[in-house]
Amino acid sequence: MVVHLDLASFIVYRRFTMKDDLTFSVPGEGEESDSENLASICKALGHPARIRILRHLLQVDRCICGGIVKVLPLAQSTVSQHLKVLKEAGLVQGEVEGPAICYCVDRQRLAFAGEAMAALFNRKDVK
Repeated sequence: MVVHLDLASFIVYRRFTMKDDLTFSVPGEGEESDSENLASICKALGHPARIRILRHLLQVDRCICGGIVKVLPLAQSTVSQHLKVLKEAGLVQGEVEGPAICYCVDRQRLAFAGEAMAALFNRKDVK
């Protein structure tokens, strides 16, 4: 859809559709579009260790970082960094339990990722 605006209307439109960091946002959409959400998730899943961590958390339901270190051949600091990336993407949630953080998979976010990927790869216009 193409909308033609005079200069004054464009300035008002631009002022109300720009975020503070000067990235463009479309009126009526949430903070991130589905594409940005999916890209964030795919980036977080771009490392085999993160996929292994996610699989482990799905099997055990919830676990502290030390429990993940016991089953993966990775240092505690490496696992912590991978958990941080997964948490930033919204795939994992952390809850403070005493001196440790107990992690679990955000199943709703994971379901969104599955649906978004299925929609992306099942498009009829892709050959």
